[in-house]
Amino acid sequence: MKSKDRVLTAFGHAIPDRVPINYLYNPAIDARLKDHFGLNQNDDEALRQRLGVDFRAIDAPYIGQKLYQDLPGITVDNFGRHRRWVQHDWGGYWDYCTWPLQNADIETVANWKLPNPDDFDYSAIAHLSRQYKDYCVVVGHPGVGDIINSIGMLRTMEQVLVDLMLDEPAGLLLIDRCTNLWLQIMERILEAGKGAVDLFWMGEDLGTQRGPTISLNLYRKHIRPRHQKFIDLAKSYNLPVMIHSCGSSSWAFNDFIEMGVSVVDTLQPEAQDMAPAFLKKSYGAKLAFHGMISTAGELAFGTVDQVRKIVQSTLEIMMPGGGYALAPTHEIQDNSPTENVLAMYETAMQEGWYR
Repeated sequence: MKSKDRVLTAFGHAIPDRVPINYLYNPAIDARLKDHFGLNQNDDEALRQRLGVDFRAIDAPYIGQKLYQDLPGITVDNFGRHRRWVQHDWGGYWDYCTWPLQNADIETVANWKLPNPDDFDYSAIAHLSRQYKDYCVVVGHPGVGDIINSIGMLRTMEQVLVDLMLDEPAGLLLIDRCTNLWLQIMERILEAGKGAVDLFWMGEDLGTQRGPTISLNLYRKHIRPRHQKFIDLAKSYNLPVMIHSCGSSSWAFNDFIEMGVSVVDTLQPEAQDMAPAFLKKSYGAKLAFHGMISTAGELAFGTVDQVRKIVQSTLEIMMPGGGYALAPTHEIQDNSPTENVLAMYETAMQEGWYR
């Protein structure tokens, strides 16, 4: 099968030739993998081909003016979010370090500069979707539609949770301004790629390792109605929707099904009620799955043999009946040994075939 057909067959709960494969990464491990294969550091496509990746994500780059000036030691993006680069033993990470709207009132939020949907290059969408026509073309990412994390980057996660619980006008206004912006951007992207896009990706981190971040009632009051707008948009273009959620999130899966979500992404197996066998048995008839290979488990801290075993075990549970794409839980972290990551993809290519 071509990659596009493989993914759509699997996500349609039918049997493809093999399990689809995806690759999500942090910069240092990506660089090490390219070094391993002798590739140019800019050659993303060659690496994906070496790993057997069936997905290709496309986006409309921002081409407008920079809206906020950087501060000493702090990079400020076009949403006004403050980040600093924190070096560690394996690479580094962008850390959100100050929160400019933490105590903002409704007037400040109303006047906060956000990007203009006109300031993105949507012309690239048609070109890229044609370039990757044999692959599963994905638009969106885990930040699309995301409320708790994304708004927390401006307001702190604690304040966002308070906003949701207390119906705080300033917080809800910021949520709606960002939500409406992403809806406009994604509609423009979908129209530009009409007929050539295969999957719509959005997100919301709903769980900790131990359980839900918020109650089901609060989710239904504030988050579900806003997420439904993105799902409805994708459905108007006849696209399946994949939603990203870290941590323990299966408590929301029945709502996902009602809303029209087709695929759930991340699936951290160490979190409460997220074990592969539980998810497959409980939700496998109505949801497809993308992820499940923990970046906080064997991939980072185990041996090559342990990585091979966990990949084999996951495939044995998740493959029957289709409905699964192998991928890391979130991005592969920089502390993952190169040989472990190679073992993950080699095992998937060896053991992921339907016979």
